[in-house]
Amino acid sequence: MIGRLAGRILETTEEEALIDVGGVGWVVRCGARTLSRLPAAGEAVVLRVETQWSESAGPRLYGFLDADDRAAFVLLQSVQGVGPKAALAVLDVLPPAALAEAVAREDRAQVGRASGVGPKLAQRILVELKGKPIGSAGFSAAGTAAAPSGPAPVSAAGEAVAALMGLGVAETQARRLVEQAAAALGPEASVSDLVRAGLKEMGR
Repeated sequence: MIGRLAGRILETTEEEALIDVGGVGWVVRCGARTLSRLPAAGEAVVLRVETQWSESAGPRLYGFLDADDRAAFVLLQSVQGVGPKAALAVLDVLPPAALAEAVAREDRAQVGRASGVGPKLAQRILVELKGKPIGSAGFSAAGTAAAPSGPAPVSAAGEAVAALMGLGVAETQARRLVEQAAAALGPEASVSDLVRAGLKEMGR
């Protein structure tokens, strides 16, 4: 199962992104919110991936820039009647923290804004997600992150180093580039921001 892709954007469509990883082009289905945040063609990107299989379509990859989005995508599909398309539609209008707030408020109208999600399905989502942590950070019903119960997540810097190494950069150089990028961009820099800055420093 593929859980992560680090490579370069080749092209995007209204529903998918084509990612070059070591000369292999991977087609990844993404929501509109994720697609709008992807870097330009030719630039580096790191995607969290959820791999799913169906008898009719075979394997399909769903990509996310944030681990919280990926975790929420999986959780939404635990609700009866919610498939990948509906889960992406919900996350297009409600990122994980906003979804947690909507569930806490029992705001059916907010969930019902998602394309293809009618009132009955929106209500089912509210009922079945009530009290569940939403996203890998465990956003509570109040929309704040719950105390972690497992190992700490890998830092953005650590993932950026791994991504650069996946692009052929030596580990020592990758760590130096990421440290420089993190110092320049600040603690809120994403994995993709750090990777792009590192590659820019190398002149690639």
